[in-house]
Amino acid sequence: MPKAAIASLTIAEMREFASFSPAEQRYIRRSLDIGLGRQDAFKLWARDAAENAAIRSQYVAYQELKILRAAIPTDSGFDGIESFIGKLTRVAAFDLAQERIECFSAFRFLYERLLGADARPWLPSAFCAASALPQIKPSRRKVLLQSLSEAAATAPGWSDRAPSFYPEYIAREAA
Repeated sequence: MPKAAIASLTIAEMREFASFSPAEQRYIRRSLDIGLGRQDAFKLWARDAAENAAIRSQYVAYQELKILRAAIPTDSGFDGIESFIGKLTRVAAFDLAQERIECFSAFRFLYERLLGADARPWLPSAFCAASALPQIKPSRRKVLLQSLSEAAATAPGWSDRAPSFYPEYIAREAA
């Protein structure tokens, strides 16, 4: 792929990230630090005891990511779907229950980076399953499920291009 095309796609990813709410942006950055082992999330993200506990819970929930990355079904058969989608739904439900991810687009953005491009075809079903669980408040369920566009739910194919923009923590300068 030409450098100009790659740069254009990266800029599109940056624009999409910029369209998310500040809470979504912060949660995505923190989640990438935890899920990809980039930074010590406790030092970087914990502002109080409650956030410290949430980060600890997220580390536990994200223990499944390594297994999920290796278990993404590659064929159109039904073998392996149960264990993969079940684990993915459990991790997705954890993230949605934190009430920081407000829409499918932010969810997809995060999980494409946590699991890789091969997970894309599975993300709408995992999002729907996790959003519909009774652990998610009914009013939130409605908002989340309505955020999944018909185009995303019925896509005939998925790009296998790996994401190129991985947002990171930005330290604030002291004034």
